Amino acid sequence: MSYFTLKNGEQLYYEESGSGADTVLMLHGWTSSHDVFKHVVPKVAPYARCITYDHRGHGNSKDANRDNVTLDTLADDLNELICGLELQNFTLLGWSMGAGVIMNYTARYGCSALRQIVLCDMTPRQANNSGWNLGLYQGNYTDQEDTETTEETFFEVFRAFSVAAYPKLGKLPKILMNFPLRKILKRCDKKTIVSLANDMKQMDYRNTVGKINVPLTYFYAVPGSLFSPDLEKWYRSHITSPYRSVPFENSTHLLIKEHPKKFAQEILNTLESTVRIK
Repeated sequence: MSYFTLKNGEQLYYEESGSGADTVLMLHGWTSSHDVFKHVVPKVAPYARCITYDHRGHGNSKDANRDNVTLDTLADDLNELICGLELQNFTLLGWSMGAGVIMNYTARYGCSALRQIVLCDMTPRQANNSGWNLGLYQGNYTDQEDTETTEETFFEVFRAFSVAAYPKLGKLPKILMNFPLRKILKRCDKKTIVSLANDMKQMDYRNTVGKINVPLTYFYAVPGSLFSPDLEKWYRSHITSPYRSVPFENSTHLLIKEHPKKFAQEILNTLESTVRIK
């Protein structure tokens, strides 16, 4: 087990495996952990160096939670990790909130350390309005956007989010649905994930996206769950650097878990590898 010590003394859990000319740093989503990549990394590691870590308040970094954690905080943590591990010319991949952290990072620190970016199934703006319908819940997240999530109400918010991300959950009776959800949340610091939930409601990186100056690949779910597949068209028309997109057919927001072999292969394709995973 490895921990990276931040400037404030708190520690982030991280793992490294594999080797090669290419390095891929992978960022997980809200209420998740580095474990979301556990079936992907072993397929990529024979061909590239893979680094995963747990954001503050998540997984094995659950106790790194003293600050009021926002996406700014996570982007600063990412920068510290990049500098501390002396990463240069590497691929930065983020799924869900992890992609939001990347967008925040590029706004704050630019792209000079990066070879390229992979964003996985994430919108630059969660809240929808009359001029934007590519946010959360496929354009239907409007009536909650001004409502602050509290520690008392967040489980209902998390349950609604989970059902939207993986609709099969909604077919279970609540008593059965709640058990795996509470198990997930035991690995998170409640204060941190509530703070991040509220901060993500305010996020708007649409202008940031157009300023990214390294190649960008967008992985997205079809028919989608949290986000509309039409978001791909928006990225295509607003990214000014070299751009490609990869649809994951018959997928929900959990495309990493549903199609780990394809996910790994598409990472290698993004690295311009000719290797085919068996």
